[in-house]
Amino acid sequence: MKTRVSISALVLSSLIFSGCGSGGTSVSEESFVAGDGVVTFVAKENRSLAPDINGESLLGEKTFIEKEKITVINVWASWCSPCRAEAPSLQAISEKYPVTQFIGILTRDSKDSALAFTRRFDITYPTIADDKILLGFRNSLPVTSIPTTIILDKNRKVAARISGAITIASLSNLIEKINNESAK
Repeated sequence: MKTRVSISALVLSSLIFSGCGSGGTSVSEESFVAGDGVVTFVAKENRSLAPDINGESLLGEKTFIEKEKITVINVWASWCSPCRAEAPSLQAISEKYPVTQFIGILTRDSKDSALAFTRRFDITYPTIADDKILLGFRNSLPVTSIPTTIILDKNRKVAARISGAITIASLSNLIEKINNESAK
């Protein structure tokens, strides 16, 4: 009986973790939750201040939110298939909107793997490896999947979130919408 319970528990845990992963071999990869690209927008009067986001980037640069800039925060990991899929689009959008600040937040990954990822996709904006930053979003729009992209308005308030991979259209529309409300 004891063996049957152990085998049942093993099969059940395998089924649970196989549903979350994308077929990789990493334990981290098998236990992440992928989003579905759902966009959440927060009305200006209901926004909360974002947590303090600063630290040393993967390349050793001091990184922080610049004042009076829309900021796009992308939470990613090199082992995450949707992160790899969206990386070229994020880089293209960062070039399309040079006055918008982009910051990556690496989660559950190694620095070496992350550096290889940024070289592979020619990512030019900085990435900070600090999971504690993610906890600061729990009272506004928490990070519920990998990747998640959070957009801050010019007052450093949480304006929007995309849970899952971005599209050029979805992120561009949010940047434009937030930028236009700032102009009013």
